Amino acid sequence: MRAITYSQTGDSSVLTLGERPVPEPGPGEVRVRIAVSGVNPTDWKAREGGRPFSFTEVTPNQDGAGTVDAVGEGVTSVSVGQRVWVYLAQHERPTGTAAEFAVIPAGRAVPLAEGASFALGASLGVPAMTAHRALTVHENGPSRLAPGALAGRTVLVQGGAGAVGHAAIQLAVWAGATVIATVSSDEKEALARAAGAHHVLRYPSETLADGIRELAPNGVEHIVEVAIAENAALDVEVIANHGSIGYYADNGGDSFTAAVRASFAKNVRWQGLLLYTVGETALTAAAEDISAAVADGALPVGEEAGLPVTWFPLDETAAAHDAVAAGATGKVLIRVSDED
Repeated sequence: MRAITYSQTGDSSVLTLGERPVPEPGPGEVRVRIAVSGVNPTDWKAREGGRPFSFTEVTPNQDGAGTVDAVGEGVTSVSVGQRVWVYLAQHERPTGTAAEFAVIPAGRAVPLAEGASFALGASLGVPAMTAHRALTVHENGPSRLAPGALAGRTVLVQGGAGAVGHAAIQLAVWAGATVIATVSSDEKEALARAAGAHHVLRYPSETLADGIRELAPNGVEHIVEVAIAENAALDVEVIANHGSIGYYADNGGDSFTAAVRASFAKNVRWQGLLLYTVGETALTAAAEDISAAVADGALPVGEEAGLPVTWFPLDETAAAHDAVAAGATGKVLIRVSDED
């Protein structure tokens, strides 16, 4: 099979395309014939050395979509020939999705709803599961998402044109919330609105907090935060009593401060989010709820849905990593095969 690999960490030049044996699934594992591989910031950061390198050789990329090609002993959750979306394929393993076949734990291959494209499936994983977690850590729930689960609540999505922000908008709208998104440009405002945000505000702006409070006089119950170092003070200002701030990235700085009295007076919950350590219970809940949203048609991708897709062939995986590292708007996908 054709596979992208690297044997040492570094810039994208360490990625090479070569032929490798088709792997066999062991007990509790499945082999997926990958059609589309999704690229996330975590993929290039790991390749650069952001996580310990403990394998002789690694195939990158956590997310993808394709067809189950073989199953190991004891697997009953999926079957050969079933279309699936894949998440955390390379977590604690060397076998990511930038290859024609990937062997992964069966639980990380999730049935893909009929009619959903592999492009959509490969765009889920890290972004959608992170968004799900951010929306389900409120002190007063819900712990699961479904239509009506967030009815009567207001969600603030900071950075509504990013992949996580896009998924957060879509999932929150599907669950019945009123969504306010913040963006930095006219182009990104159009994307956030296409994703379904009810209100879109621009940053940086000295009147941003006033604009949010005008839309949510009693504060916002949930904040999905991409830049906590820059936005902590504003978040405390606009959050509702007992509100939650789910932060998942270090955009704008690697530390933050917040007003102690103002935040404890509102019983604010600061919730860090990292899929690698969140635990299987949260991952399973996210996978199930996201699959339900996909089946309902609530998580479309493409520019018309607020998430432009940029395609690369497998032999240009290095360029795909570089595009994500450079801040490409939307979703970067790698076409591994012509199947869909």
